[in-house]
Amino acid sequence: MIFLLNDQEPALIPDAVQADDNGMIAVSENLGIKRLVAAYQKGIFPWMKMEQEPFYWCWFSPDPRMVLDPSNLRISRSLKKALTDGNFEIRIDQNFRKTMEACAKSPRPGQESTWIEPEMIDDYEKLHQMGIAHSIEAWQEGKQVGGLYGLAFGKMFFGESMFHQVPEASKVCLAHLANLSQKYGIKMIDCQAHTPHLEKMGAREIPRNQFCTDLSRFLQNKESVIPWQELSKSSILAGSSEN
Repeated sequence: MIFLLNDQEPALIPDAVQADDNGMIAVSENLGIKRLVAAYQKGIFPWMKMEQEPFYWCWFSPDPRMVLDPSNLRISRSLKKALTDGNFEIRIDQNFRKTMEACAKSPRPGQESTWIEPEMIDDYEKLHQMGIAHSIEAWQEGKQVGGLYGLAFGKMFFGESMFHQVPEASKVCLAHLANLSQKYGIKMIDCQAHTPHLEKMGAREIPRNQFCTDLSRFLQNKESVIPWQELSKSSILAGSSEN
């Protein structure tokens, strides 16, 4: 059963276990920050917009779910070199909207277009201003060359997308996220759906029921354990906090 979400009650979200075999659970005319917060905290996220009328947003909770235990991140030889060489400057939350826009323009294997629509960028930027959505960015010579963004609640980081304009740039950002996660107590990074790239980096699939059980434990306190505002005030060379 696919639910039509009510814009008059944006925080009213079905349980993730009610999703269909493809992981789809609901559609809605709009996103909205209240709905986004409620959905993520139930393990549900917007994945795409219908290409035909009524152009609804489609909401998903895949089974299985791709997740990364921060301690299980695999550092390849090329990524290790990128980290130790210190060629990337890592910044946090200093270019959030531009990070989303770059992710939207980044080509994806097997995808003709992006799911990151302008109205999605607008709503996620509002979440960023509320201290919920965050970006980790890789810079070189004053120019951003990679990054990732997602939402942070409690001991969870819900990864959304990443991009790179030079080799290893997005992987360096993920390595920094994993490092921050271990330092401050993030227990799980949600990667949503399987990709060979994420699997090579240590992510794995778990049943949706397990994901939802873990989610309820890790979100007992909704405020993120990472001090994002404090970290956004400075930048580091990649690798300097990896020791």
